[in-house]
Amino acid sequence: MSTEIERKFLVADLPDLSATKKAVVRQGYLTAPDDSTELRLRQKDDKHFLTLKGGGTMVRVEREAEITADQFNTFWPETEGRRVEKERYTGQLPDGRVFELDIFLGDLAPLQLVEVEFTSESEARDYTPPVWFGMDVTADKRYKNKMMAIKGVPD
Repeated sequence: MSTEIERKFLVADLPDLSATKKAVVRQGYLTAPDDSTELRLRQKDDKHFLTLKGGGTMVRVEREAEITADQFNTFWPETEGRRVEKERYTGQLPDGRVFELDIFLGDLAPLQLVEVEFTSESEARDYTPPVWFGMDVTADKRYKNKMMAIKGVPD
């Protein structure tokens, strides 16, 4: 079983992104808002994925498989009304950790979130983020991509 351990923050100030890798991402959700497990389709540049994520906030099950563009396009219409578009910048922090900064497009603009993954819960709990990360929204379910895809930017 694959487990994802991550924390998520509202971006206070954009860092220099010149050394990051940018990808254009669109994702849609096949599961209903109140389902504890989410099933997501994602297109990241020219690659396509089907992802299952379990319930939870900082720690949850995650399984992902790369799929073909045809498979993606078969199911994409079923995500209507539950979609997110964003630019994802992946970079490295001074401590060696990798960050993923999402700048949302469309109805979710100008929202900006940054995530960092960890190898253990204790590492995640003890982490002191850089100042530019801003407020920790890991436990705030309004900032889950699935919820924002349905309800928009949190108030």
